[in-house]
Amino acid sequence: MNRSPRGRTRKVFVQRHGADGDRRRPDELIVEEPLSIQLDGALVATTMRTPGNDYELAVGFLHAEGMLGGAPVLSVRYCADGSAVESEFNVVTVETGGKAPTPTPRLGSTSSSCGLCGADAIDELTDRLVALDAEPFDPLLLADVADQVRDKQDLFTKTGAVHAAASFDREGNILDVREDIGRHNAVDKIVGRMVIDGNMPNPGLGLYVSGRASFEMVQKAWAGGFGTVVSVSAPSALAVETAHAGGLQLAGFIRDGEINVY
Repeated sequence: MNRSPRGRTRKVFVQRHGADGDRRRPDELIVEEPLSIQLDGALVATTMRTPGNDYELAVGFLHAEGMLGGAPVLSVRYCADGSAVESEFNVVTVETGGKAPTPTPRLGSTSSSCGLCGADAIDELTDRLVALDAEPFDPLLLADVADQVRDKQDLFTKTGAVHAAASFDREGNILDVREDIGRHNAVDKIVGRMVIDGNMPNPGLGLYVSGRASFEMVQKAWAGGFGTVVSVSAPSALAVETAHAGGLQLAGFIRDGEINVY
């Protein structure tokens, strides 16, 4: 099972204040819980996430961080040495039969700023990843992709508190959409799906991300083999430099049907 049974949203009562007065009403909030990720039984990271598609999240995180080292994923399961119920479905173990490099655990919880940073960031990526050679997408098609994904963001519609990532093909068809309270988690879930399906690298596909395109978003897209990244908001300068180094098309800042290509 690749989904926590605890639910992804929770209803609470709120006091709503406005020009028409005060009223008490139910509101739906997104669930946020820790997920501990293990590689061949060793704890490597803990991230705060929205439950659901946890196997994809764990595999995508390990792949994007280079922790799999090219080793195939043999199995993914909740917990490693006990009951999934006892761990409240908050521990996922990815097994490679010991073929992955010995992992170096991260200290503390991961966050949207937990990726590589500083002047050496791009050099470290180019040492690990091969630059892609992908045909650019039509920019107007990329702007249309953003509209399509917005219509498929069910959790955002309910709560207004999650980010989305999506994969799409050259005709602009949306292949998969994942939502999570963390932008990096949503991308990891998309990348993890591709790794599990054996569908990467695939530079003919594009990756959509809600919000801005930070360095970490482009890093994960490059590691996942996506040739194009499109974001609703603008990228950072380091994200643009990273896209150029990786041979990725980077587009964003979508406003009123217009889009920037960086």
